[in-house]
Amino acid sequence: MLETLRLGGNSISSSSVSLTYSSTSLNTLDLSDNNLPSSAIYPWLFNVSSNLVSLDLSSNQLKGPIPDAFGNMMAIQEHLGYNLLNGSISKSIGQLSNLQVLRLAGNSFDGDVISEAHFSKFPNLQELDLSYTSLTLKFNTGWIPPFQLSQIKLCSCKLGPRFPDWLRTQMDFLLVLEYLDISASGISDSLPYWFWDSLHGLNFINMSFNQISGTFLNKSIAVRHLDLSSNNFSGPLPSFSSIFMESINLSKNKFTGSVSRICNITAELLELLDLSNNLFSGLVPDCFKRLWSLTALNLADNSFTGSLPSSLGFLTPLEMLSLRGNKFSGELPSSLQNCTKLKFLDLSDNELSGEVPMWIGQRLSRLVFLSLQRNQFRGRIPHRLCGLKYLQILDLSVNKISDTIPPCINNFTSMAEKVSLDRRIEHHLSDEGIFVSFTRLRYVDEALFTWKGTKQRYPQLGLLLAIDLSCNKLTGEIPKELNRLQELVALNLSRNFFTGKILQKIGHLRQLGVLDLSRNKFSGNIPTSLSELTFLSTLDLSGKIPTSTQLQSFDPSSFSHNRGLCGPPVSPSCSMVEPPPSKPAVGGEEDCDEFMKWFYTGMGLGFAVGFWGFCSVVFFKRSWMHS
Repeated sequence: MLETLRLGGNSISSSSVSLTYSSTSLNTLDLSDNNLPSSAIYPWLFNVSSNLVSLDLSSNQLKGPIPDAFGNMMAIQEHLGYNLLNGSISKSIGQLSNLQVLRLAGNSFDGDVISEAHFSKFPNLQELDLSYTSLTLKFNTGWIPPFQLSQIKLCSCKLGPRFPDWLRTQMDFLLVLEYLDISASGISDSLPYWFWDSLHGLNFINMSFNQISGTFLNKSIAVRHLDLSSNNFSGPLPSFSSIFMESINLSKNKFTGSVSRICNITAELLELLDLSNNLFSGLVPDCFKRLWSLTALNLADNSFTGSLPSSLGFLTPLEMLSLRGNKFSGELPSSLQNCTKLKFLDLSDNELSGEVPMWIGQRLSRLVFLSLQRNQFRGRIPHRLCGLKYLQILDLSVNKISDTIPPCINNFTSMAEKVSLDRRIEHHLSDEGIFVSFTRLRYVDEALFTWKGTKQRYPQLGLLLAIDLSCNKLTGEIPKELNRLQELVALNLSRNFFTGKILQKIGHLRQLGVLDLSRNKFSGNIPTSLSELTFLSTLDLSGKIPTSTQLQSFDPSSFSHNRGLCGPPVSPSCSMVEPPPSKPAVGGEEDCDEFMKWFYTGMGLGFAVGFWGFCSVVFFKRSWMHS
C-alpha cells in the first residue's frame, strides 16, 4: 500500500502522473519542481486526496484560482507555493482545520483581500507564508487569531498603513514565534511600545522597506538576524545584547551620533553589520578585533571622520567592505592587507591619501570590485595591481595618480576571458553562508547600480566589466595590451594627459558599450575599427567620425558632449564645422562631476540585467536555492 510518494525535482512528466500513481491511500505527496500544469495535476489529485496529510506542489505551472476542491482535503496539513496561481482565494480554504503550514508564496493574487474569515478554522496553523503574493490582509482591530504561529512570512503583502496589532497576539507567547518577515508591506507608522518587549524567542526579524519610525532609547535587541533597513528609525545606535546575533542591517534610516556601541557587541558569530546611509558621525572606534567573524561591513554614506581603524585587519574572514561617502582621511592602514578574502572594496568619496598600496594586488587577490574613486591618492598605478585576475570593476578616477598605465593590465583575466556565469557564481559564493552571501550580493548590486549615480536605461549591456581612470594625471600612450581585455564593457580614460595615437584595434573590444577618451592629447585619426563596436551606445571623442553603420545610426544627441566631432550624424561633413576652442586637458573636480553624470548615464541598468541574471541562476539551481 503506497502511503508516501516523493517525485520532486523534474522526476516526472505531466503525461505520466495519472497513469502511474493512483493509490487512494497516499498521505504524503511531493510533486514539487516538475513544471507540471494544472491540467496534469488537479483531475488526478482530487481523486486520491482523501487521506493526504502533506502536499507539496510548489514550483510547478499551476494557473488560475485555487480550486474549491482543496477545501475537501480535511486531513491536509501542508499546502502550495511558487506557482502561477492568481484570482481570488476562496473562503472554503478555511475548512482545512488540520492545516499546519499554509504556503502560497510566489503566486500572483494581486488585489485580493484576505480577512479573518479565511483563517477562522485554522487552530493548528503554525507557519504562514504569503510572501510575494501582493495580497491585502485586512483584519478588524482587536482580532485575536485562533492559532499561534512559529513563522510569519508576509513580504510584499499589504498590511499597512497602520502597524498590524494582531501580531501582538503572536508575540506574547513565550518561545513560539521564531521568524517574522513583514518587509515591503506598506506600513507607515511608529513601532508600537510592546514590540521589543515581546521578542522572546524570535530569531529572525525583517521589517525593511517600510516607513516605520521610532527610537531605541533604553532598548536592547537580542535577535539572531535583524533587518530594519529602508525605514525612518532615528536616534542613537541601539544596543545589541545577544551573543548569537549573526546579522544586523540598519541601513537607510536616520540614526545619528556615535557608533561607539559597536564595541559592546559580544556576538562572536556576527557576520554582517550594515550601518550605511544614516547620519552617524565622529570617529569609528578601533575595536573590530572583537568582531573577528564579520564577512560584510558597510559603513558607507555617513559622516565619519579620522583615519581608518587599524583593527580592521583583524577581520580576516571579511569579504565585503564599503566605507564610501564619508570623510575618512590619511593613508590606508597596512593591516588591511590581512583581509585576504576581500572580494568587494569600496573606499570612494573620502579624503584618503598616499600612494595606492602595492599589497592590494599582492594580498587582496580575490577582489572583484575595487573603487578608490574621488580621494587624494597620488603616485603611479602599482604593477602589482595587475595580479587581480578576478577584477570586474576598477575605479581609480578623480585622484592625483600619475605616470603610465602598466602594460600588465591584460592580466585582468576576468576582463580578458569569457567566463561562464556558473563559474563566476562559484567564485562569489564559494564556501559562504547563503543568507549572508545574498545579502552581501544585494549590497554589491546596489553599489554598482548606483555607481556614478546613474539609473538610466542601458539594456544591451550584460554583466558589467569596467575600468575608470579618468580625471587623473596619467601620461604616455595607452598600452596595446589593453586590446586583450575582450570582455570589457566600459572604458573611461578621459581627463588625463595621454599622448600618441588611439589604439587602432580598439574596435576589437567587441563588448564595449561605453567609451570615453576625451580631453587628452592624442594625435592622429579616430580608428576606423570603432565601426566594429556593435554595442557602443556612449562615445566621447573629437575628430572625424569614421564611416560605420553603427555610429551613423546614433541620434545626434548622443554626441552632444563631443564638440570636436564632425561628420554624419553630427554634421554633413567636417568642412562645415568650426574647430572647437582649445581647452585644458584636465578640468577641475566640478568639471569631472558634471562629466561623469553624463558619461555613466544608463550604466546602472546594464549591471542590474547582468546581476539579476546572475542571481536567477542561483535561485534556480536547487542545491543553492534550498540552502
